[in-house]
Amino acid sequence: MDAFLQPTEIIDSTHPSIVAAAAEIAGEARDDEEVARRCFTWVRDVVRHSMDAQVATVTCTASDVLKHRVGFCYAKSHLLAALLRARGIPTALCYQRLAHESPETGFFLHGLVAIHLRRHGWYRVDPRGDKPGIHSGFTPPIESLPFAPRLPGEMDLPERFPDALACVANALRTWPTAAEVRAHLPDHRGGAEL
Repeated sequence: MDAFLQPTEIIDSTHPSIVAAAAEIAGEARDDEEVARRCFTWVRDVVRHSMDAQVATVTCTASDVLKHRVGFCYAKSHLLAALLRARGIPTALCYQRLAHESPETGFFLHGLVAIHLRRHGWYRVDPRGDKPGIHSGFTPPIESLPFAPRLPGEMDLPERFPDALACVANALRTWPTAAEVRAHLPDHRGGAEL
C-alpha cells in the first residue's frame, strides 16, 4: 500500500500548492470517505476537461493541473490522486481501453482513479467531468462511471498503478496543444504500450 501513498514526479502530492489545496478542500472532514468525496467532486466540477473547455493548454503534473485548472482525464486523475495522497489516502491510477467510434477506428486509454477506502477497499471513480450524456459520481461501494467497455477490444485494465503509464506521460509531454494530444491519444494493450 505504501506505493499508493508516495509522491512521484507526476503525482507530486508533497508540492506546497497540492498540500494546501487538499487541506482546504477536505476542510473539517476526517473520515476518508468524506475527504475522498470532497476531493473527487472538486476535481470533477472545478477543473475543466481540456476538450470540453476547448483550451489549448496541456497539463501533466498534479501541481500544473491545479495551477491551470484544466486537463485531460489523465491529468485530472493525477490531481485527484495527489490531493488524496496528501491527505493520507492510498490512491492508484487505473485505465479503461475504449474505442474511438468502433474497433475499426482504433482505441485509446481513458484515465480513472482507484481510492482505497477503509470501509469498502478499492473503489474506482472518474474525475473527467460531467457534460450532457456523461455523468460520474461518488457512491461507494457502487461505482458510478460514465463509460463501460462493451465493444470487442475494449476493456477495464485490471492493474492499479502507483504512477502514470509511460505512454500517458509521453503523450502529455510530447504534444504542445490539447488538439494534438487528442489526435494522438495513447493506447495500451496487454502490456504493450502504443
